[in-house]
Amino acid sequence: MADREPRIEWRRLWLQLRTPFGLSYGPTETRQTCWLRLAGDEGWGEEAIPPYYGVRQADKEDYWMAQAGRIDPLPEGIAEVAAWVGEAGPASARCALDMALHDRIARRQQVPLYRSLGLPIPPSLPTSFTVSIAAPDEMARQAAAATAFSVLKLKMGSNDDASRLAAVRGARPDARLRIDANGAWVPEEAVRWARLLESYGVELIEQPVARQDYDGLALVQASTDLPVVADESFQSYADLDRVAAAHLKGINLKLQKIGGIAAALRAARRAGELGLKVMLGCMIETSLGTTAAAHLASLADWLDLDAPLLIENDPFEGVYFDSTGCLRLPDRPGIGVERRGQHEIL
Repeated sequence: MADREPRIEWRRLWLQLRTPFGLSYGPTETRQTCWLRLAGDEGWGEEAIPPYYGVRQADKEDYWMAQAGRIDPLPEGIAEVAAWVGEAGPASARCALDMALHDRIARRQQVPLYRSLGLPIPPSLPTSFTVSIAAPDEMARQAAAATAFSVLKLKMGSNDDASRLAAVRGARPDARLRIDANGAWVPEEAVRWARLLESYGVELIEQPVARQDYDGLALVQASTDLPVVADESFQSYADLDRVAAAHLKGINLKLQKIGGIAAALRAARRAGELGLKVMLGCMIETSLGTTAAAHLASLADWLDLDAPLLIENDPFEGVYFDSTGCLRLPDRPGIGVERRGQHEIL
């Protein structure tokens, strides 16, 4: 019995960013994620919540240990996954297990995950490419180098956002711009920015004010025709009603925040009922997590799934991008991800 392969195991992976990733919370050059595997490599998942969400590693591992100790059978059908995963652990830890269980079921069915979920083939939509906060000339350089991507997401919340915005727009007058302030502005400041952003041809504004400031979000949305999209302000199913009550026009749906694929499907369908558009997003994560999210692309109005492009040492091969910046899925069962060479997993 002691020699039996663990039912669930996990390993930490340090990701190296291609360029320092700067946003209003501060810059970083590395991120830690966790690769979760079911026994026999039957299913894979990823946990990738950033440190500014305040989730303790010990809490994630306590949840996985509790789930690994269960003796009841793993779910055999998609409809059973949510109940098996439960609601006890951190959302990102539940996400990794949920992802692995979905991967296992679809692999056993020998179909891509989206088919197992009963979803259409993911459409060929362009993903945005993130230009993080740096000196204006460096942001312009990054924007100019991303010629394959027609949509750029520009991080804001610096001490001189105006110069940075002007530099990016000058470098890429052809690009569709989306702005993400990560909650850095106060409402009155965000209202002023919304008016300026309209003149730059920006498509949307993501999380202009602090997470809990739904009144501030409502004020910004009332002041502009641009869609205001909730990211940090949308972290659970219950937040959907708060977002809708603020009359926002969209949410950024990330598997890591919401607790996995089953929870994301439920939230996306409820968002549609509330008239909210869906941006399908990601954290800094590997191709494993990003590819899992991409199977839900038919439910999205906007895609922001560029994480594999931002890291140097992705140990997985999965979702890829064509010459027009559109996202493509591998034609393999399950999530469809394979190992890419040998990378350090701690």
